[in-house]
Amino acid sequence: MIKTAIVGASGYTGIELIKILLNHPHFQLKGLFGSEGGDRIENIYPALKGVFESEIEKLDIEKLKSFDLVFLAVPHKTAMAIVKKIYGYTKIVDFSADYRLNQKNYEEYYCSHINPENLENAAYGLPEIFREYIKKVSLVANPGCYPTATILGLYPFLDYIEKDVFVDAKSGVSGAGKGLKSTTHFVKDNENFFAYNPVKHRHSIEIAEKTGLNVTFVPQLLPITRGMQISIYAKLKKDIDPMEVLNEVYKNEEFIRVRNNPVEIKNVAGTHFCDIFAMKNKNMLFINSVIDNLLRGASSQAVANANLLFDLPENTALPKIAYVP
Repeated sequence: MIKTAIVGASGYTGIELIKILLNHPHFQLKGLFGSEGGDRIENIYPALKGVFESEIEKLDIEKLKSFDLVFLAVPHKTAMAIVKKIYGYTKIVDFSADYRLNQKNYEEYYCSHINPENLENAAYGLPEIFREYIKKVSLVANPGCYPTATILGLYPFLDYIEKDVFVDAKSGVSGAGKGLKSTTHFVKDNENFFAYNPVKHRHSIEIAEKTGLNVTFVPQLLPITRGMQISIYAKLKKDIDPMEVLNEVYKNEEFIRVRNNPVEIKNVAGTHFCDIFAMKNKNMLFINSVIDNLLRGASSQAVANANLLFDLPENTALPKIAYVP
């Protein structure tokens, strides 16, 4: 068995990761860690009572070094401080943005990087595109949720579209995390719908860096718990059949489902799937994709990456059954 730890288990992505790992035949969850410790996971999430009960220990770098695999479900800056100390001792999947970008872009959108020497050692954890590289490293930068859904939608069309694209992105409230914010109160979000941080959102540079496109990115908050839908608008450089392109590029990908109609969040909520649809109007291309932001956009993708790190079947323990109804 592969001895596994989670740092940051009390967050939404942490609990999703626990649920997946409890059904994993090779990853044995043997340690939960937090910045303070002193609590138990079943107290934070009572649904785990009698299913999985464990103390959340205070972060201990020396203990982390003894694990075969460490998931870092912590914010940016916190993650790189840990990676700097444990890299080379264990394999790491980092949920934060700390190793997703080059140093220039990272420092422009986030903060000074204290571990730039490891930027070139990290693989960007989007398996459909970087699968073979992920298998060769010991540090994976798990992509953001918006970039995951957007890049998977754009990837088949990069040779066919002009550089300027518009991304209309909508996410459920869980994407904002557990921390209380003025924009995530029930009375603010219920029966409401609004854009936040348009054009300047940090995920815009992640999409731009990985695709080489000029991206106008507008995120919006849906009054739902989980899931996200991406609508991409681009100008075609030449005439194509969008569905033919999608089907050809993703014909061997188990977790990309090419749909014949515009996609729906409900069909992917609770799963690792990304559903994609595309159509054109003369020289304009419309791409439509959906994922579960907490799973394909975070925790299940982290497990897929960890499976690749240990040369296991990529689909091991990944959820396939949607929360329907």
